[in-house]
Amino acid sequence: MPRPNRALVLIALVLLAGCLRDESATGYAGGLWQLRQLSGQPLSHPITLDLRERGQVSGMGPCNRYRASLDVPYPWFGLGPIQHTRAACPELLQEEAYLALLERMSFAEVSGPVLILSNEAGERLDFHRAQP
Repeated sequence: MPRPNRALVLIALVLLAGCLRDESATGYAGGLWQLRQLSGQPLSHPITLDLRERGQVSGMGPCNRYRASLDVPYPWFGLGPIQHTRAACPELLQEEAYLALLERMSFAEVSGPVLILSNEAGERLDFHRAQP
């Protein structure tokens, strides 16, 4: 049986590794993030953005958990439909505003402990890496 050419095997492994790399924001900004403010206003309760699962965004608002798919390459940011639980609480309006704004985000920029999501309309969400 003929032996495979080592160079061809190496090229195939490099190409395969490239295919397996997560090119979405979860691959570049993986981790748990804490929203710092919403539309320039301080938050009454924490809101998180979890980018630890490949191609998925999830998190916790003041009232509910949420989840969506993320399948565009970084630095773009585009979510599939956001699914969330339906509990009510006094901060529900703040949570609904956050989720609506999150759906409109189209760019991601990560620099150390800071993650900024933004769009062409000038809207943005500023996150800081959550402490373990």
